Amino acid sequence: MARILTIDDDPQILDLIKTALERQGHQVETAANTSEVTLEKAKFADLILLDVMMPNEDGFSYLERIRQQIDVPILFVTAKTAEQDLIHGLGIGADDYIEKPFSIGELRARVASHLRREKREHHHVLRSDELTVDLEAKQFYFQSEAIVFTKSEYAISVYLLEHAGQVFSKVQIYEAVFGLDGTSDETVIVEHIKNIRNKLKQYQLTPIETVWGIGYKWQKNNLSV
Repeated sequence: MARILTIDDDPQILDLIKTALERQGHQVETAANTSEVTLEKAKFADLILLDVMMPNEDGFSYLERIRQQIDVPILFVTAKTAEQDLIHGLGIGADDYIEKPFSIGELRARVASHLRREKREHHHVLRSDELTVDLEAKQFYFQSEAIVFTKSEYAISVYLLEHAGQVFSKVQIYEAVFGLDGTSDETVIVEHIKNIRNKLKQYQLTPIETVWGIGYKWQKNNLSV
């Protein structure tokens, strides 16, 4: 059972999500706007489902305000899926998005996949050139400086690094990291890869190579465990 917080100004969406997830044994708390959600309540959640277009404070603004204090998966549930909105949402720390209208099956699968990812544990360190990854602490370092990745950016980077030299399609990466299939999710991977590259370029690192027509790979340079 997980504690799930859902914030949406549409009462029908709130009722649908609450019913669908509570039938799977989850504890679901709902709010019609962000003003109803205290920081303590958000921190208590294991996963947050967040609408974008809400009165007063929209989902983007709320995410920017709390992301540094909330270390759980945050998924946008929204009809606002234009590319620039998706880029912005993932860039400020969202892990994924569910497009409205959605099926109950998709909702449950997305939630389950992100909760499973949170439970995965690693107990060793990876190194690649001047990068070090503490897999237990879930932290990348350049030399001794911590690199700030979102949870999804971290998970994608670790997956590619653990399989350095192998080429994976966008769909394969999504399935491996989030546990779901479907070409509709390719854009999520593309934007996460862009964000990862931008952060690593600050350290003059370009380990992720695009293999045109196929996907991506982490270059196999001095990888050790």
